[in-house]
Amino acid sequence: MQQLKQWCADAPVFRKEVLDYIAEQNLWNIWVPKAFGGLELPLTEGLKTLQSLASTDGSIGWTVTLCSGANYFIGNLQPEMAKQVFAQPAILGGSGGMFGTAEKEGDGYRLNGTWRYATGAPYLTHFTLNAKIVENGKEQTNKDGTPKFLSFVIPASKVTIVEDWNTMGLKASATHSFEVNNVEVSKDYSFVYNEFYLPQDVFKVHFSLFADLTLWVNYIGMAEHYLSEAKPKETKRLGELRQAIAAASKRLYAYAEEIESGTKRNATFSEEYIGTVHNIAAASVKQLSAAILGLHPYLGINASREDSTLNQIFRDYFTATQHHIFTRGVD
Repeated sequence: MQQLKQWCADAPVFRKEVLDYIAEQNLWNIWVPKAFGGLELPLTEGLKTLQSLASTDGSIGWTVTLCSGANYFIGNLQPEMAKQVFAQPAILGGSGGMFGTAEKEGDGYRLNGTWRYATGAPYLTHFTLNAKIVENGKEQTNKDGTPKFLSFVIPASKVTIVEDWNTMGLKASATHSFEVNNVEVSKDYSFVYNEFYLPQDVFKVHFSLFADLTLWVNYIGMAEHYLSEAKPKETKRLGELRQAIAAASKRLYAYAEEIESGTKRNATFSEEYIGTVHNIAAASVKQLSAAILGLHPYLGINASREDSTLNQIFRDYFTATQHHIFTRGVD
Protein backbone atom coordinates (compact mmCIF):
# COMPACT_ATOMS: atom_id res chain seq x y z
CA MET A 1 0.00 0.00 0.00
CA GLN A 2 2.93 2.35 0.63
CA GLN A 3 4.04 2.01 -2.98
CA LEU A 4 0.47 2.70 -4.06
CA LYS A 5 0.43 5.91 -2.04
CA GLN A 6 3.57 7.09 -3.79
CA TRP A 7 1.89 6.62 -7.18
CA CYS A 8 -1.20 8.57 -6.18
CA ALA A 9 -1.53 12.16 -7.26
CA ASP A 10 -4.32 14.66 -7.65
CA ALA A 11 -4.50 13.98 -11.40
CA PRO A 12 -7.39 13.55 -13.88
CA VAL A 13 -6.54 9.88 -14.52
CA PHE A 14 -4.61 7.13 -12.78
CA ARG A 15 -0.99 6.53 -13.64
CA LYS A 16 -0.26 3.29 -15.49
CA GLU A 17 1.36 1.92 -12.33
CA VAL A 18 -1.91 2.29 -10.43
CA LEU A 19 -3.96 0.56 -13.11
CA ASP A 20 -1.35 -2.20 -13.33
CA TYR A 21 -1.49 -2.67 -9.55
CA ILE A 22 -5.29 -2.92 -9.56
CA ALA A 23 -5.19 -5.47 -12.38
CA GLU A 24 -2.37 -7.51 -10.82
CA GLN A 25 -4.23 -7.69 -7.52
CA ASN A 26 -7.45 -8.54 -9.41
CA LEU A 27 -9.28 -5.80 -7.52
CA TRP A 28 -11.82 -5.14 -10.27
CA ASN A 29 -13.05 -8.68 -9.57
CA ILE A 30 -13.42 -8.67 -5.78
CA TRP A 31 -16.93 -10.13 -6.01
CA VAL A 32 -16.57 -12.14 -9.24
CA PRO A 33 -16.60 -15.96 -8.85
CA LYS A 34 -13.31 -17.81 -9.22
CA ALA A 35 -14.77 -19.72 -12.15
CA PHE A 36 -14.79 -16.41 -14.05
CA GLY A 37 -11.30 -15.40 -12.88
CA GLY A 38 -12.38 -13.41 -9.84
CA LEU A 39 -11.37 -13.36 -6.17
CA GLU A 40 -14.84 -14.43 -4.96
CA LEU A 41 -14.38 -12.66 -1.63
CA PRO A 42 -16.98 -13.01 1.12
CA LEU A 43 -18.86 -9.80 1.93
CA THR A 44 -16.91 -8.85 5.06
CA GLU A 45 -13.51 -9.57 3.54
CA GLY A 46 -14.38 -7.60 0.41
CA LEU A 47 -15.47 -4.61 2.49
CA LYS A 48 -12.18 -4.65 4.41
CA THR A 49 -10.31 -4.63 1.10
CA LEU A 50 -12.28 -1.61 -0.11
CA GLN A 51 -11.74 0.21 3.19
CA SER A 52 -8.00 -0.36 2.95
CA LEU A 53 -7.93 1.11 -0.56
CA ALA A 54 -10.00 4.14 0.46
CA SER A 55 -7.69 4.76 3.42
CA THR A 56 -4.79 4.77 0.95
CA ASP A 57 -6.33 7.10 -1.64
CA GLY A 58 -9.90 8.26 -2.12
CA SER A 59 -9.95 8.00 -5.91
CA ILE A 60 -8.57 4.46 -5.85
CA GLY A 61 -11.00 3.26 -3.20
CA TRP A 62 -13.97 4.94 -4.89
CA THR A 63 -13.14 3.71 -8.40
CA VAL A 64 -12.46 0.12 -7.37
CA THR A 65 -15.63 0.12 -5.26
CA LEU A 66 -17.88 1.36 -8.05
CA CYS A 67 -16.29 -0.73 -10.81
CA SER A 68 -16.05 -3.92 -8.78
CA GLY A 69 -19.64 -3.17 -7.79
CA ALA A 70 -20.55 -3.09 -11.48
CA ASN A 71 -18.63 -6.34 -12.05
CA TYR A 72 -20.89 -7.72 -9.29
CA PHE A 73 -23.64 -7.59 -11.93
CA ILE A 74 -22.11 -10.77 -13.35
CA GLY A 75 -24.56 -12.45 -11.01
CA ASN A 76 -27.47 -10.70 -12.74
CA LEU A 77 -26.44 -11.54 -16.29
CA GLN A 78 -27.79 -14.51 -18.16
CA PRO A 79 -25.13 -17.28 -17.90
CA GLU A 80 -24.14 -17.17 -21.58
CA MET A 81 -23.81 -13.38 -21.52
CA ALA A 82 -21.73 -13.58 -18.32
CA LYS A 83 -19.36 -16.00 -20.05
CA GLN A 84 -19.12 -13.71 -23.06
CA VAL A 85 -18.47 -10.50 -21.10
CA PHE A 86 -15.93 -12.09 -18.75
CA ALA A 87 -14.15 -14.21 -21.35
CA GLN A 88 -11.50 -11.47 -21.35
CA PRO A 89 -10.53 -9.19 -18.44
CA ALA A 90 -13.62 -7.04 -17.87
CA ILE A 91 -14.07 -3.71 -16.11
CA LEU A 92 -17.70 -2.66 -15.85
CA GLY A 93 -19.06 0.68 -14.74
CA GLY A 94 -21.84 3.06 -15.54
CA SER A 95 -24.78 5.01 -14.22
CA GLY A 96 -27.60 4.17 -11.88
CA GLY A 97 -29.67 7.04 -13.29
CA MET A 98 -32.49 6.54 -15.77
CA PHE A 99 -31.30 9.03 -18.36
CA GLY A 100 -32.19 7.25 -21.59
CA THR A 101 -34.60 4.98 -23.43
CA ALA A 102 -34.70 1.42 -24.73
CA GLU A 103 -37.09 1.22 -27.66
CA LYS A 104 -38.42 -2.29 -28.21
CA GLU A 105 -37.62 -3.65 -31.66
CA GLY A 106 -38.47 -7.31 -32.18
CA ASP A 107 -36.46 -9.36 -29.69
CA GLY A 108 -34.09 -6.50 -29.00
CA TYR A 109 -33.85 -2.84 -28.09
CA ARG A 110 -32.50 0.39 -29.53
CA LEU A 111 -30.69 2.42 -26.86
CA ASN A 112 -30.43 6.20 -26.82
CA GLY A 113 -29.50 8.71 -24.16
CA THR A 114 -26.83 10.49 -22.17
CA TRP A 115 -26.02 9.03 -18.77
CA ARG A 116 -24.15 10.91 -16.06
CA TYR A 117 -21.51 9.87 -13.56
CA ALA A 118 -19.86 6.69 -14.84
CA THR A 119 -17.00 6.17 -12.40
CA GLY A 120 -13.79 5.06 -14.12
CA ALA A 121 -15.15 5.83 -17.59
CA PRO A 122 -11.75 5.81 -19.39
CA TYR A 123 -10.82 2.46 -17.84
CA LEU A 124 -13.99 0.52 -18.65
CA THR A 125 -14.42 -2.36 -21.08
CA HIS A 126 -18.23 -2.28 -20.71
CA PHE A 127 -20.80 0.28 -19.60
CA THR A 128 -23.94 -0.42 -17.58
CA LEU A 129 -27.03 1.75 -17.79
CA ASN A 130 -30.73 1.92 -16.92
CA ALA A 131 -33.19 2.80 -19.68
CA LYS A 132 -36.95 3.40 -19.81
CA ILE A 133 -38.79 0.90 -22.01
CA VAL A 134 -40.51 2.38 -25.05
CA GLU A 135 -42.92 0.45 -27.26
CA ASN A 136 -44.57 1.90 -30.35
CA GLY A 137 -43.31 5.34 -29.38
CA LYS A 138 -44.85 5.24 -25.90
CA GLU A 139 -42.99 4.95 -22.60
CA GLN A 140 -44.21 1.94 -20.65
CA THR A 141 -45.26 2.22 -17.01
CA ASN A 142 -45.91 -0.12 -14.11
CA LYS A 143 -49.29 -0.35 -12.37
CA ASP A 144 -48.18 2.28 -9.85
CA GLY A 145 -47.31 4.72 -12.64
CA THR A 146 -43.55 4.39 -12.34
CA PRO A 147 -41.63 3.88 -15.59
CA LYS A 148 -40.77 0.38 -16.68
CA PHE A 149 -37.05 0.00 -17.19
CA LEU A 150 -34.29 -2.51 -17.78
CA SER A 151 -30.60 -2.43 -17.07
CA PHE A 152 -28.15 -3.13 -19.89
CA VAL A 153 -24.46 -3.90 -20.32
CA ILE A 154 -22.82 -2.84 -23.59
CA PRO A 155 -19.22 -2.80 -24.85
CA ALA A 156 -17.28 0.43 -24.40
CA SER A 157 -16.82 0.56 -28.19
CA LYS A 158 -20.52 1.43 -28.52
CA VAL A 159 -20.26 4.38 -26.12
CA THR A 160 -19.03 7.96 -26.47
CA ILE A 161 -17.45 9.35 -23.30
CA VAL A 162 -18.30 12.98 -22.48
CA GLU A 163 -15.38 14.35 -20.47
CA ASP A 164 -17.29 16.54 -18.01
CA TRP A 165 -15.94 15.38 -14.62
CA ASN A 166 -14.65 18.70 -13.28
CA THR A 167 -14.80 18.37 -9.51
CA MET A 168 -12.64 19.45 -6.60
CA GLY A 169 -11.91 15.85 -5.58
CA LEU A 170 -11.90 12.20 -6.67
CA LYS A 171 -10.40 13.47 -9.90
CA ALA A 172 -8.76 10.24 -11.02
CA SER A 173 -12.08 8.43 -10.64
CA ALA A 174 -12.80 10.13 -14.01
CA THR A 175 -16.55 9.91 -13.41
CA HIS A 176 -17.56 11.24 -16.82
CA SER A 177 -20.89 11.15 -18.60
CA PHE A 178 -21.42 8.94 -21.64
CA GLU A 179 -23.64 8.96 -24.71
CA VAL A 180 -25.30 6.06 -26.49
CA ASN A 181 -26.76 6.77 -29.93
CA ASN A 182 -28.98 4.27 -31.75
CA VAL A 183 -27.21 1.21 -30.39
CA GLU A 184 -29.06 -2.01 -31.18
CA VAL A 185 -28.75 -4.80 -28.62
CA SER A 186 -30.47 -8.11 -28.10
CA LYS A 187 -32.46 -8.75 -24.94
CA ASP A 188 -29.53 -10.87 -23.75
CA TYR A 189 -27.69 -7.64 -22.94
CA SER A 190 -30.36 -6.69 -20.40
CA PHE A 191 -30.57 -7.64 -16.74
CA VAL A 192 -32.65 -6.98 -13.62
CA TYR A 193 -31.29 -5.99 -10.22
CA ASN A 194 -31.78 -8.64 -7.55
CA GLU A 195 -32.40 -11.44 -10.09
CA PHE A 196 -29.33 -13.64 -9.83
CA TYR A 197 -28.11 -16.67 -11.79
CA LEU A 198 -25.02 -17.53 -9.76
CA PRO A 199 -25.05 -19.46 -6.45
CA GLN A 200 -22.40 -17.63 -4.40
CA ASP A 201 -23.65 -16.20 -1.09
CA VAL A 202 -22.69 -12.62 -1.97
CA PHE A 203 -25.31 -12.62 -4.74
CA LYS A 204 -28.01 -13.33 -2.17
CA VAL A 205 -27.43 -9.91 -0.63
CA HIS A 206 -30.12 -7.41 -1.59
CA PHE A 207 -28.50 -4.88 -3.92
CA SER A 208 -29.55 -1.91 -1.76
CA LEU A 209 -27.68 -3.41 1.19
CA PHE A 210 -24.67 -4.19 -1.00
CA ALA A 211 -24.56 -0.61 -2.35
CA ASP A 212 -24.97 0.97 1.09
CA LEU A 213 -22.22 -1.09 2.73
CA THR A 214 -19.69 -0.76 -0.09
CA LEU A 215 -20.04 3.03 -0.23
CA TRP A 216 -20.25 3.49 3.54
CA VAL A 217 -16.91 1.73 3.96
CA ASN A 218 -15.32 4.27 1.58
CA TYR A 219 -16.27 7.20 3.78
CA ILE A 220 -14.82 5.38 6.77
CA GLY A 221 -11.58 4.66 4.89
CA MET A 222 -11.18 8.25 3.70
CA ALA A 223 -11.90 9.51 7.21
CA GLU A 224 -9.18 7.18 8.54
CA HIS A 225 -6.74 8.60 5.99
CA TYR A 226 -7.70 12.13 7.00
CA LEU A 227 -7.18 11.31 10.68
CA SER A 228 -3.73 9.84 10.02
CA GLU A 229 -2.64 12.98 8.16
CA ALA A 230 -4.12 15.29 10.82
CA LYS A 231 -2.37 13.61 13.77
CA PRO A 232 0.83 15.69 13.60
CA LYS A 233 -1.40 18.71 14.32
CA GLU A 234 -2.92 17.17 17.44
CA THR A 235 -6.02 18.92 18.76
CA LYS A 236 -8.79 17.85 21.10
CA ARG A 237 -11.12 17.59 18.10
CA LEU A 238 -9.18 14.60 16.81
CA GLY A 239 -10.95 12.56 19.47
CA GLU A 240 -14.36 13.34 17.98
CA LEU A 241 -13.29 12.09 14.57
CA ARG A 242 -11.59 9.04 16.06
CA GLN A 243 -14.79 8.16 17.94
CA ALA A 244 -16.94 8.69 14.84
CA ILE A 245 -14.71 6.35 12.82
CA ALA A 246 -14.75 3.68 15.53
CA ALA A 247 -18.54 3.87 15.86
CA ALA A 248 -19.02 3.71 12.09
CA SER A 249 -16.71 0.71 11.72
CA LYS A 250 -18.40 -1.14 14.57
CA ARG A 251 -21.87 -0.63 13.10
CA LEU A 252 -20.88 -1.42 9.52
CA TYR A 253 -19.09 -4.68 10.29
CA ALA A 254 -21.82 -5.78 12.68
CA TYR A 255 -24.29 -5.43 9.82
CA ALA A 256 -21.89 -7.05 7.35
CA GLU A 257 -21.40 -10.11 9.55
CA GLU A 258 -25.13 -10.33 10.21
CA ILE A 259 -25.92 -10.15 6.49
CA GLU A 260 -23.16 -12.58 5.58
CA SER A 261 -24.41 -15.04 8.17
CA GLY A 262 -27.97 -14.58 6.93
CA THR A 263 -27.07 -15.36 3.32
CA LYS A 264 -25.47 -18.63 4.39
CA ARG A 265 -28.87 -19.58 5.87
CA ASN A 266 -30.70 -18.31 2.76
CA ALA A 267 -32.39 -15.70 4.92
CA THR A 268 -34.35 -12.89 3.31
CA PHE A 269 -33.99 -9.24 4.26
CA SER A 270 -37.14 -7.26 4.92
CA GLU A 271 -37.76 -3.78 3.54
CA GLU A 272 -37.74 -2.56 7.13
CA TYR A 273 -34.29 -4.06 7.73
CA ILE A 274 -32.94 -2.64 4.46
CA GLY A 275 -34.31 0.79 5.37
CA THR A 276 -32.81 0.64 8.86
CA VAL A 277 -29.34 -0.18 7.52
CA HIS A 278 -29.61 2.65 5.00
CA ASN A 279 -30.65 5.21 7.61
CA ILE A 280 -27.93 4.13 10.04
CA ALA A 281 -25.33 4.36 7.27
CA ALA A 282 -26.54 7.81 6.20
CA ALA A 283 -26.50 9.07 9.79
CA SER A 284 -23.02 7.63 10.27
CA VAL A 285 -21.65 9.42 7.21
CA LYS A 286 -23.23 12.63 8.47
CA GLN A 287 -21.38 12.20 11.78
CA LEU A 288 -18.09 11.57 10.01
CA SER A 289 -18.61 14.68 7.89
CA ALA A 290 -19.39 16.82 10.93
CA ALA A 291 -16.28 15.55 12.74
CA ILE A 292 -14.03 16.35 9.77
CA LEU A 293 -15.56 19.81 9.35
CA GLY A 294 -15.16 20.44 13.07
CA LEU A 295 -11.46 19.56 12.90
CA HIS A 296 -10.40 21.10 9.60
CA PRO A 297 -10.18 24.79 10.64
CA TYR A 298 -7.64 23.89 13.35
CA LEU A 299 -5.09 22.16 11.12
CA GLY A 300 -3.26 25.20 9.79
CA ILE A 301 -2.75 26.62 6.33
CA ASN A 302 -1.44 23.27 5.09
CA ALA A 303 -5.01 22.02 5.25
CA SER A 304 -5.89 24.59 2.58
CA ARG A 305 -2.94 24.04 0.26
CA GLU A 306 -4.05 22.28 -2.91
CA ASP A 307 -0.76 20.40 -3.09
CA SER A 308 -1.07 18.89 0.39
CA THR A 309 -2.27 15.33 1.03
CA LEU A 310 -4.54 16.54 3.81
CA ASN A 311 -6.31 18.94 1.49
CA GLN A 312 -6.67 16.29 -1.20
CA ILE A 313 -8.29 13.88 1.26
CA PHE A 314 -10.69 16.64 2.35
CA ARG A 315 -11.66 17.35 -1.26
CA ASP A 316 -12.01 13.66 -2.08
CA TYR A 317 -14.19 12.99 0.95
CA PHE A 318 -16.59 15.87 0.37
CA THR A 319 -16.83 15.13 -3.33
CA ALA A 320 -17.86 11.61 -2.36
CA THR A 321 -20.55 12.96 -0.02
CA GLN A 322 -22.37 14.34 -3.05
CA HIS A 323 -23.32 10.81 -4.11
CA HIS A 324 -27.10 10.66 -3.84
CA ILE A 325 -27.17 7.41 -1.87
CA PHE A 326 -26.53 9.09 1.50
CA THR A 327 -28.08 12.50 0.85
CA ARG A 328 -31.56 11.12 1.33
CA GLY A 329 -33.18 9.71 4.42
CA VAL A 330 -31.37 11.97 6.91
CA ASP A 331 -32.44 15.42 8.12
